[in-house]
Amino acid sequence: MSEVYITRVSGFLPHEPVLNEDMEARLGFIDGKASRARRIVLRNNGIRQRYYALDADGNSTHTNADLVHEAILGLVGNGLELKDVEVLACGTSAPDQVLPSHASMVHGLLPRAMEVVSPSGACCSGMHAFKYGFMSVGSGASRNAVATGSELISPMMLARNFEPETERFRQLESDPYIGFEKEFLRWMLSDGAAAVLLEPRPRGELDLKVEWVVARSFAHELDVCMYAGGDKDQEGRFHGWKTFAPEEFAGRSLFSMKQDTKLLAQHIVGRGSRFLAETLQEKGIDVASVDHMLVHLSSLFFRDKVREGLIEAGVDIPLDRWFINLPEVGNVGSASIFLQLHDLVRSGQLRKGQRILLMVPESARFSYAFSLLTVV
Repeated sequence: MSEVYITRVSGFLPHEPVLNEDMEARLGFIDGKASRARRIVLRNNGIRQRYYALDADGNSTHTNADLVHEAILGLVGNGLELKDVEVLACGTSAPDQVLPSHASMVHGLLPRAMEVVSPSGACCSGMHAFKYGFMSVGSGASRNAVATGSELISPMMLARNFEPETERFRQLESDPYIGFEKEFLRWMLSDGAAAVLLEPRPRGELDLKVEWVVARSFAHELDVCMYAGGDKDQEGRFHGWKTFAPEEFAGRSLFSMKQDTKLLAQHIVGRGSRFLAETLQEKGIDVASVDHMLVHLSSLFFRDKVREGLIEAGVDIPLDRWFINLPEVGNVGSASIFLQLHDLVRSGQLRKGQRILLMVPESARFSYAFSLLTVV
């Protein structure tokens, strides 16, 4: 493997930020009523604003592919043109369609033939795209690669998507509310995209050398936690959408995104902390040498819990070395880690020789991805 560098980072967030008090008006009131859970979730997650690819009337203004295209445009100029890109790797939790692939739809907005790949999944999908680009450039298979993470979640969270479900409850003469596993994520997620350019040599005055990228799934021992396009039965067993009759899709809000919060609380911190400790030991990395820690947090509720879990695992990186932009940007899933990196680069805090550790947990069925970068 030859050396690989992040030579540019770009982010795109649609429209003006949506403040907490404006969220429900933008997404709509389910069954015409204010949410029971909104204030509790927002108080715990620490997010003050987020971005939606929606206009004031709740109409979509961008596709997921559009968001990525805008982020990629932020990479070009000063010696790089779109026609120079050789590999495009695009991760997302929420593609615009089942087929064609997400990266193919993004590629449809670009001007030349290139290799494309679409890692599926949730928050780690952006890091999987990043690792593919890293391996492609490092192996010499390509002269450059663009890796992206993006999310378009807001259309899935509009009140209209839950109306058939609340109507079904009303017909059963029961209280028409949606389960917390669905409403929880309604107040957590945001739209946006980010992109990184990977090349075999530095380009500017401040580039980031990619030392390594590590990813691992623990689905062999942990159950489904976050999901869309399926549902769990009363025994907790997960079933994909193909096992349901079409008339059940709307009545069960089958394609909305859901989270088993009990499983999340039980496993997300401990498993990831132990894996990071093992990785750092294997790579011979002294945590004291880490200058900036970027952790993808779905909620500030988990910040201190992750910190405690890392200390317990022997990874003591003080909070004053953590760079967090969640309150201002929101939880943008697979794009979040790159949006953090983008903002860190722009912050003026980086100095040559500093080390940046990236940590991305994914609760879908519990996966984790880490990377170490050096400022050159």
